[in-house]
Amino acid sequence: MGEVIKIQNLYKSYGDKEVIKGISLTTYSGEVFGFLGKNGVGKSTTIDCMVGIKSFNKGEIFINGYSITKKPIEAKKTFGYVNSEPLCYETMTGREYLAFIASIYKIPNKDFKFYLNKYSLMFDIANDLDRLIKEYSHGMKQKISLIASVIFNPKLLILDEPTVGLDVMVANTLNNLILDLKRNNKGVFVTSHNIDFVKKVCDRVSIINNGRIVYLLDLDKRNDYRQNLENIFLSVYSK
Repeated sequence: MGEVIKIQNLYKSYGDKEVIKGISLTTYSGEVFGFLGKNGVGKSTTIDCMVGIKSFNKGEIFINGYSITKKPIEAKKTFGYVNSEPLCYETMTGREYLAFIASIYKIPNKDFKFYLNKYSLMFDIANDLDRLIKEYSHGMKQKISLIASVIFNPKLLILDEPTVGLDVMVANTLNNLILDLKRNNKGVFVTSHNIDFVKKVCDRVSIINNGRIVYLLDLDKRNDYRQNLENIFLSVYSK
């Protein structure tokens, strides 16, 4: 398995407040990695640093071998990212928006058609692609955001609270998407407060508190970690 994400000694402060305090972790292709933590402990800040939204004070972040600070464009070409709140150009139709995203990544038309057909059927949105996105429900916007994140066949998918606002059927389709990416040797990095979702899809999990990783758990090697993940998570914040 090749390295997909490599974070080395990451520090991030807001003024005098140190939010990230020396995080290091590595994730791999063909792996679903969970990044867990309650609100306010540095989880979202770490992700913002990973995807290039925020700068950081010290450390290195490599995405598929590219430094997010020294080669940000090259790094960003290799991963898809889905925020907890779907962000789309709502004056476009779903089809226009996905074609726009594919054009940014210079995806050949035949590949675009293949992935558009594959994922629009997977997420049961094929009949709504020619409607304006502003007419979509929240769940449909989330579907389009998820499809946009994989329409260019990235090596890595980063998901920030992807189950928010999804009904049971779409959440199940999301699970299938993640497993499909894993089978195709892609990397998936996911953060979620939905412990049942994490237990179902993740191979390894880290738990962050006060800007530091306090647990790194291999759920595949230790089934008791998978079964007791909620209790382990709660124990971190009850001390």
